[in-house]
Amino acid sequence: MLSRLVLTDFRNHAAAQIYPGSGFVLLSGDNGAGKTNVLEAVSLLTPGRGLRGAALGEMARSEGPGGFGVSAILHDNDIALATGTLAAAPERRQVRINSAPASVNSLSEWLSVLWLTPAMDRLFADSAGGRRRFLDRLTLALEPGHATHAARFEAAMRARNKLLAEPETADPAWLAALEAGMAEHGVLLAAARARTVAALGQALADRSDDDFPRAAFLLDGWAGGDLAAILRANRGRDAAAGRATAGPHRQDLGVTHLAKNQPAARSSTGEQKALLLGIVLAHAELVATRRGAPPILLLDEVAAHLDPARRAALFARLEGRGQTWMTATEPALFADIGASASRFHVANGTILPA
Repeated sequence: MLSRLVLTDFRNHAAAQIYPGSGFVLLSGDNGAGKTNVLEAVSLLTPGRGLRGAALGEMARSEGPGGFGVSAILHDNDIALATGTLAAAPERRQVRINSAPASVNSLSEWLSVLWLTPAMDRLFADSAGGRRRFLDRLTLALEPGHATHAARFEAAMRARNKLLAEPETADPAWLAALEAGMAEHGVLLAAARARTVAALGQALADRSDDDFPRAAFLLDGWAGGDLAAILRANRGRDAAAGRATAGPHRQDLGVTHLAKNQPAARSSTGEQKALLLGIVLAHAELVATRRGAPPILLLDEVAAHLDPARRAALFARLEGRGQTWMTATEPALFADIGASASRFHVANGTILPA
């Protein structure tokens, strides 16, 4: 968990500090006050583009000097994590661990963070890419090395696409090397996703409570095989399409509402939210078992969209399982959470104890 979080010129926070406790961290305030910005800052302490998926240049405070900083102290070992950008390079992310330069992917070795935001409510009905990114986030929390394989696969694929777009100057040997790299990391990428889907499916199947509907999973869109040979055979088609038409980047996560035996996409909006919340909670428990410590959970405006019974079930499920950051416009939504919670009021880029 985090024992301190510092934001510098991040979104609407010029300079803010927060000292959270070990359990619930509750942020209340009006819409636009900067509550979600705090959660986004925490999400940037892991690989990726954070819970909004925004460009780095959008994160720097508009009235600031350019660039931003997010830093934190991990409670159990006093490790200092920091990330941000400089005004001279607003789209180049920098990372430091205990003040020493480090790679973005190395953050996953220290911290596991999961989140649920209102933008994810229609995850099951939206694009395969969104579900694939969701699955990769779940996988990364279980297998920190997943970020490296994903990054290397994407880099090799981008380079191959560029070569295929200029066939008259493409070096066949370099093209083959890129395809070999895609195959090497793509196989590991797909295998890690499959392990996550299997483990999460089993974790949900083992649950007997009915607080949140259970889901079943199917990993679709890529059946495996000799990827290097497939890419070699597909060069002409891929050149015409401007992209690789086969590989793990084409996978999709299929989700079924078990009780109704129907695709999650056909469920009501409320059912989809409950399914998604059940998945995130089961996955958090799986991470805690696998890694020996629970992940940090970021739940943005979740309580406002749950009925009182399910809200109480959520709080009971989260009690004592680790650090959970939650936001709401009305602090009354957190009334059933015990006095040990850390409560803060966010207003105009300031964070004060509530």
